[in-house]
Amino acid sequence: MVNGRNVERRTILKAAGATAATLGLAATTGCGGDGGASADGTVTIRYAWWGAEDRAQRITKTIALFEKKYPKIKVKTDFQSYLDFWKKFNTQASGGNPPDVFQNAIGFLRKYDAKNVLLDLSEQAKAGNLRMEGFRAGLEKFGEIDGKLLGVPVGSNSMALVIDKPVYTRAGVKPEQGWTWDDFDAAMKKIRDKTGRAGDSGMYGVMYLYDLYLRQNGKAFFTEDRLGFTESDLTDWWTKAEKGVKDGIYADAKKVVQNKPKSAVAAELAGGEFTWDNFTVRYTAEGKSEYGLAPIPTTDGKKTGQYLGSLMLSASKRTQHPKEVAQFIDFMVHDPEVAKIMGYDRGVPATQAQYDAYKPTDEVNKAIAAYEESLVEAGVLEPITPHPNGADICESAFLRIAEELALGKRSVDEAVQQFFTESKTALGT
Repeated sequence: MVNGRNVERRTILKAAGATAATLGLAATTGCGGDGGASADGTVTIRYAWWGAEDRAQRITKTIALFEKKYPKIKVKTDFQSYLDFWKKFNTQASGGNPPDVFQNAIGFLRKYDAKNVLLDLSEQAKAGNLRMEGFRAGLEKFGEIDGKLLGVPVGSNSMALVIDKPVYTRAGVKPEQGWTWDDFDAAMKKIRDKTGRAGDSGMYGVMYLYDLYLRQNGKAFFTEDRLGFTESDLTDWWTKAEKGVKDGIYADAKKVVQNKPKSAVAAELAGGEFTWDNFTVRYTAEGKSEYGLAPIPTTDGKKTGQYLGSLMLSASKRTQHPKEVAQFIDFMVHDPEVAKIMGYDRGVPATQAQYDAYKPTDEVNKAIAAYEESLVEAGVLEPITPHPNGADICESAFLRIAEELALGKRSVDEAVQQFFTESKTALGT
């Protein structure tokens, strides 16, 4: 799943300067690829993803395994940072030359399906080239849009509250499954009063957290074709966020921005912040404390609104090798050796076979696995609402406008009006 605030940090931290040349990878040229087969029947498919060198090194190893199992299929690779990936992909898709298979996310499925870019993989599943059984917690349905299979999950994650454990201990706060937003607000005040630190980094622009809050209250950020909430709803959310900063329970946005790319938690500006559970690794890497995962607060003590999100693999409708692409995707999501190489780089493995194959030995990844298991055991997971065409533009606008609000460049009313204006244009509503 793509969280704008964290993508920005992750991109700066991990993706800057990552190029295919660094690893000696054969990058796509954007001028036709290898459509046909060689004289001996070998075909070449193009595979593109976003990420940095560490992900590229892992993926290169998995491709070597794939090519060993399927010696008649060769894979050309290309990777970019998140923003550069989509710039390049848009150019390729517009020119009728997207990669055969590529990393994708929920916010882009309807967008590129509407542009006639994505291959419906259902036929390949029916033909036995792509297995859609053995997925964890209903993830096999994650890439199904309007009756079409447009993406296959490679990993899972869910929203969580990352906390500085010693700070929470000093404040005497112990978050538990089912705690409410009132409990959360009280906890933020305790942290402020007993540790001298803001309780949270601030909730202005975390679109996926706001989505959970809306889902707890019978709504959602998106319906299938439009926004699923009102201007009044967003006004209430951003007013509360603004008040939290004034009261000192949320971190000063100016200081948060000044400390980027380091997170507010690692920079010791806040006791916690909401993000994707598999991002926990970064806090340990950039901070000096011990960090953990806490449950999402609820409105009624039960419903969190959570779902398992996922990065996916999608295929181009223009590929001349749909069978080989399907076999490649099948290998990447089911083969146990792939899981041992990838670890939790793209989230917790989506299939049970890969989940069982990789057993983390470090405490951070153990905590991520335990957190997701706790969500399944608690029975709080729900289906995600497929995002409409234009959702990616709405997410970017939400992040940007929320930061402008946090920095005092817009009032709440101005920010709400601007967001709805831009979103209605993006969604065509």
